[in-house]
Amino acid sequence: MTNPFDQLVEMTRALGDPARDYAIIGEGNTSMRLDAESFAVKASGHQLHEIGADGFVSLRMTPILALLDDPPATLSEEKARTQAAVLDGRDGLNASVEASFHAMLLHECGARYIGHTHPTAVNQLLCSEYAADFARQRRFPDEVVLCGPQSALVPYVDPGLPLALEMRKVVRAYQEQQSEAPKLILLVNHGLIALGQTPTEVLNITAMAVKAARIYHGALLTGAPTHLPADEVEHIYRRPDEIYRRRLFVQK
Repeated sequence: MTNPFDQLVEMTRALGDPARDYAIIGEGNTSMRLDAESFAVKASGHQLHEIGADGFVSLRMTPILALLDDPPATLSEEKARTQAAVLDGRDGLNASVEASFHAMLLHECGARYIGHTHPTAVNQLLCSEYAADFARQRRFPDEVVLCGPQSALVPYVDPGLPLALEMRKVVRAYQEQQSEAPKLILLVNHGLIALGQTPTEVLNITAMAVKAARIYHGALLTGAPTHLPADEVEHIYRRPDEIYRRRLFVQK
């Protein structure tokens, strides 16, 4: 019988592969919805490229979501409430400090898998004055197809619950504007988050975001980067043949 964590482990190791330059040392985290009431998230301190199934913590969803609606007064209270939500408690294993935003995105965006990384190519833009333009404009068709018509852009906020609260506000605004959840969330001075229905979709979105960042870098070297007109972006994103391709890209 297949271990439900196998795909999560495989995706996480791929995102942490040093050759991809998406994350190093303890950077990044991933998660997976287990069922309607629970999810698994990377444990704090584990490295993506060498993680195993024992490097994840399973949590009840409702208590973690409650942290956003009723924020604890202190960090120690937040940690205690998070620990109380653990389903498979093991000594010395703590959920990632970002567990709250993983729970929020799995719940509010309907994602099944999430990959959060810090690719060098993308962060070169997110740590610059070009972050907003990179997030809100698209430059080539497959960026539209894989990453959506825009990326949600979250300003820099302290990691943990403060970031989850700001991210929820940005994601809800995006959903109201686009009538769907974002596929790609960019965090200023921080990194990216890819949301998918399968590990393959998360990997594809991440790879395309990195390619888009490299293209942007090259365009900067030749002058001001251009972008596709908004009506063309919408046309590409809604084309039946591109919707068909996008569905195939989700599959493994």
